[in-house]
Amino acid sequence: MNLALSTAGALVRTGGRLSPELGAAIALPFFARIARTRPVTAGAQDTMWAARRSTVRIPGLTRRGVDVVVYEWGAGDDVVVLAHGWDGRASQFAVLVRDLVAEGYHVVAFDAPAHGDTIARGSYLIDWLDILEAIQRRFGRLNTVVGHSFGGLATLVAAADGLTVDRAVTVAAPADADLLLRQFQTMLRFDDRTAAALRVRFAEHYFPGHRDPFARLSPVRRPVPRGVRLLAVHDEADRVVPFGELSRITGANPGAEVVETRGLGHNRVLESDVFLDAVLEFVAEPAPVAVPGPDQAEAAAQFSRP
Repeated sequence: MNLALSTAGALVRTGGRLSPELGAAIALPFFARIARTRPVTAGAQDTMWAARRSTVRIPGLTRRGVDVVVYEWGAGDDVVVLAHGWDGRASQFAVLVRDLVAEGYHVVAFDAPAHGDTIARGSYLIDWLDILEAIQRRFGRLNTVVGHSFGGLATLVAAADGLTVDRAVTVAAPADADLLLRQFQTMLRFDDRTAAALRVRFAEHYFPGHRDPFARLSPVRRPVPRGVRLLAVHDEADRVVPFGELSRITGANPGAEVVETRGLGHNRVLESDVFLDAVLEFVAEPAPVAVPGPDQAEAAAQFSRP
């Protein structure tokens, strides 16, 4: 554990010994904080320089507004959106971008708040959802959204919320937000009472007025709508998001296509031939006819932000 995490953990544990609510209050800002921006690798620089840059504005955690940097390559009506994960950036998809553009797709990616070139002090899942909604408003119906890790969770939640998309691809995605809170607890080593208080504070802070926001953030409890095709990719050697999350996602979405890789870990899978080939084949398949589930409209209304 590095010094910053060690210090954060000590502060949360000390506060938690005085009061679980105090420990949770100290922990919550750390939960939304990005330590440093991931650099653009040499192999991705030319692709990123070739992108057309713009911004979409979302409320952000402070609700004061954040201008999110958006990248585009190619043109046409077949729009494929790429959603990076926590501590990631759009440039991680550079190889996939080049392959998709070569096949004639219009590719859109973004740097979430506090990631890449988007300036902000923190971020969380609601930002990914707001960005996907803003991209939808700009480009209309989406051919596919490809989400890596945290971005994969956001992709599944957005689809369940009613994002107009034909296909969804998850790569190394967690099956719900509870896993993230459990991992955060393990990383900072605070007790279960503080963890329970953090869960309550998280819900009140990010989703005020909602009875159970964790239901919204669980693709296990809210699978993608019937008619939205799903491809789920995960590597057996993933040390960031457990491989078992794949079976949880596909168990809730029995029609999903599955690709299991070996020895690629959490990030290198994004540049692997098996992943690239699977995505290119998947996006080229005939578009399904989306059929909302009977409770989708009601759920979307329930979970819309006040």
